[in-house]
Amino acid sequence: MQKNRDANLRTNSGAKKEKSKEIMMLTYFFLLIFVALLGYLVFFQVSYGEDMANSPYNRKRQSQLAQKVVRGQIMASEGEVLAKTEIDDEGNETRVYPYGHLFSHVVGYSMNGGSGLEAGYNVRLLRSNAPVLERIDHFLSNSKNIGDNIVTTLDMGLQEAAYNALGDSRGAVVVMNPKTGAVLAMVSKPDYDPNEIGDLWDYYTSEESSGDSSLVNRATQGLYPPGSIFKVFTALAYLREHDDNYEDYQYDCQGSINIEGETINCYHNEVHGPLNLESSFARSCNSSFVNIGYQCNKKTLIDICRGFLFNSRLDIPLAYSKSSISISKATTTYQIMQTVIGQGDTLVTPLHMAMMISTIANDGKMMNPYFVDHIENDGGTVVKQYRPKKLDLLLTSKETKIMKEFMTSVVTEGTASSLNNADYTVAGKTGSAEYGTIKGNSHSWFVCFSPVEDPQIAISVIVEGAGEGSAYAVPVARKILNAYYYEYSSER
Repeated sequence: MQKNRDANLRTNSGAKKEKSKEIMMLTYFFLLIFVALLGYLVFFQVSYGEDMANSPYNRKRQSQLAQKVVRGQIMASEGEVLAKTEIDDEGNETRVYPYGHLFSHVVGYSMNGGSGLEAGYNVRLLRSNAPVLERIDHFLSNSKNIGDNIVTTLDMGLQEAAYNALGDSRGAVVVMNPKTGAVLAMVSKPDYDPNEIGDLWDYYTSEESSGDSSLVNRATQGLYPPGSIFKVFTALAYLREHDDNYEDYQYDCQGSINIEGETINCYHNEVHGPLNLESSFARSCNSSFVNIGYQCNKKTLIDICRGFLFNSRLDIPLAYSKSSISISKATTTYQIMQTVIGQGDTLVTPLHMAMMISTIANDGKMMNPYFVDHIENDGGTVVKQYRPKKLDLLLTSKETKIMKEFMTSVVTEGTASSLNNADYTVAGKTGSAEYGTIKGNSHSWFVCFSPVEDPQIAISVIVEGAGEGSAYAVPVARKILNAYYYEYSSER
């Protein structure tokens, strides 16, 4: 009997220990889930909290902030005020843009859903990091706090130069620091005066003005065929597949090329004669580049374009369109012939092409474009500093060196030779991108960086419907470069 009782006790004790062990395991399991959930919430708040707060779907919270805070200022890199809120004697607030048309698309407007940096940093402008005592004083006096100020990377002089250089033409200009990704200037035309956006909103959004698309930021949202500037990617694909013998490439251009019954002509049917790879690039020979691209593996070209963020999202605070390219096993010969010279279904934005040219200027390192240097409170104390962000290393040092040489030859002996007499060095690529159904209609492209020896500035220009890149986009870039070197010569 005693033995049975002892056995039962041991059994019950074992069962209790087993049950206790199960409870502990269950406790640890739920604790682990709790910690993981807490960690995810912290990660989400740090990584996406500002995006969520700034989302257009979060207007209720933003409206609550606006009732307590006077919207902060947006300033250029040297402190020039680009957007501010003025308050009259009756307490009515008016958003004012001192430079009107000049910064219309990049700075944007704050009403009707907002656009530009006004929308991208909406919540930041409605937060106040004023000293605690100042905020307490505003609370006790039932008055609003003053919101934080956004100090951008935008250079007043370069913005003016880009705006004036584009003149009355439709199109866009993007100027970047290729080493950091800082956007120094961004212009889109036709433009508008953000001070009048409230009075003219119905007009800008009507069918009457739809042809101008004045509210569209062509620099980030405009999608254009790249034309011959796409030959940068085709040339890279050939270099990657012919690393040891690319210098052996030879082609005799007769003004057109026929492959499998499909014909592509050189621009204006020009006969370029004997060419190597560099002179094919410098003179922008369509026939030679169709021959080059036809020899390349489709996957090589797609991998290069994927690395350069085609069909990908960009990490920028402005509304934008994705650059796109479509190549697959089903792509026909004619489609490939069109694609490798920047025609067909390929579409790009001027900002994306500024990123491309900056990557080559920056020894193959692609930097993320950014528009804000820092955020400061109303007293000038910095509350958040933004830093350059490298996205990827896309090119080898050899590839970068060769592409810089090719782009330099575009200026010294090729389609951008009108820049060869400048006191500074430039490397770039012109493009004439056909569009629409009427033969001969072309957009004018030019992308470049300078100086070649140590690039400090990268420029992307498109002039809509203008024609040859060398005739229209190159002069626009030259005016910007002249402003950079001559008007600010004491600062360079």
